[in-house]
Amino acid sequence: MFDMVSRVIGQATILHADLDAFYASVEQLLDPSLRGRPIAVGGSVVLAASYEAKRFGVQGAMPGWRAKQLCPELVFVGGHFAEYVRLGDRVVEVFHDFTPLVERVSIDEAFLDVSGAVRLFGPPPEIAAQIRSRVRDEVGLPISVGVASTKHLAKIASQVAKPDGMVVVDPDGELDFLRPLPVALMWGVGPVAQRKLADRGIHTIGELAESSPEALSGVLGRAIGTKLFHLAGNDDSRQVEGGARAKSMGAQSAFRRQAPTPELLRGVLGHLADRVAARLRAGRRAGRTVTVRVRFGYVTPDGRRRTSLPADANHTDVRGRSVTRSRTLADPVSSTLTLTEVAEQLVGVALGDHPAERELTLLAISVGNLVDQPTLQMELPVLDDDPARAGSRRGASRWAIDRSMDAVRHRFGRASVGYASVAMSGLDLVPDEFRELAEKSA
Repeated sequence: MFDMVSRVIGQATILHADLDAFYASVEQLLDPSLRGRPIAVGGSVVLAASYEAKRFGVQGAMPGWRAKQLCPELVFVGGHFAEYVRLGDRVVEVFHDFTPLVERVSIDEAFLDVSGAVRLFGPPPEIAAQIRSRVRDEVGLPISVGVASTKHLAKIASQVAKPDGMVVVDPDGELDFLRPLPVALMWGVGPVAQRKLADRGIHTIGELAESSPEALSGVLGRAIGTKLFHLAGNDDSRQVEGGARAKSMGAQSAFRRQAPTPELLRGVLGHLADRVAARLRAGRRAGRTVTVRVRFGYVTPDGRRRTSLPADANHTDVRGRSVTRSRTLADPVSSTLTLTEVAEQLVGVALGDHPAERELTLLAISVGNLVDQPTLQMELPVLDDDPARAGSRRGASRWAIDRSMDAVRHRFGRASVGYASVAMSGLDLVPDEFRELAEKSA
């Protein structure tokens, strides 16, 4: 555990609070006999792992058999999804007792701006300490908190603080704090980006800051390269947005290596589209830009492609290559079938652009460019009957069917009705309840 005792600092008023190994910690809270033991939520696939299990290399999205190989004492438990929601919401209530400026970014983490709370509760480090104490005493869960002057730095500080710690970054020493830390702690640096940076001798945030936007753009692309360069210098003007509406909605599904058959694509993409479209409709929203992400088979650290995972390999040593494809529609979409069709077309483009790829390990859909859609404006029957337009005859039929299904599910549960292509696909997907929790903040 990494703890820093800091003097009162004037401008470090942003907190990033992150519950530690949230799902596994909840299971250990509900069943005290699991405390201190390596546990994993899931079964055929690890949905979440406790810190005791992570020490053996067990991590989320890992096949259950592989997790058991790494940790023979691993205990698998089923998820208590209603408890995750209840306890996550209870923690957020604690946050709101200190400030109304709470930006929840997932079920188990949030940013807080406490600049207006110092007169009531003391300096930000004291507020962070009070929050940690209350969450531990009233909810029973461990939580790590980072305190800094920017959102980027506060999030990194909370990661350094894990597990169950607090890190306060003095504004006078921000760059000194960042410089020696690994680039993997930064937003936007996944395994692929980390490997590309390492190939160019960039391992720390300080080395990243000493590079240039142009050089990083050549490695990672202009948008990501420029963004990371500024973040490496702690140039982050984003504010904590309490109550802000989501700018996009998405869902993803990781699965064991499988060939991209039409049945797999239709089943997985239909399932994801159903999740995303239902959330859009629940918020009375629709979106024009559809993006899919496809992750192909495994790649070893030296860049060699593998079609199978070696039995003696550490799961963290192999990563899949991901590509994205997007399309902006003329009209916003919230229909499940329409979103499924657009996603299938985009995945088809991605597969066509990479004919050498033989297996997939993940598919994802997100919808951006969101607008409000409380009602449906019907079109006059003078245009072609394109279902991608919600106001066309076929589009309106899909809109009506989806809302009828929403009403049935609201009363009798999600499993009460659905599309046959998804319900009968036979795919071993992550439970819907767990997926819903992960998608709440997408």
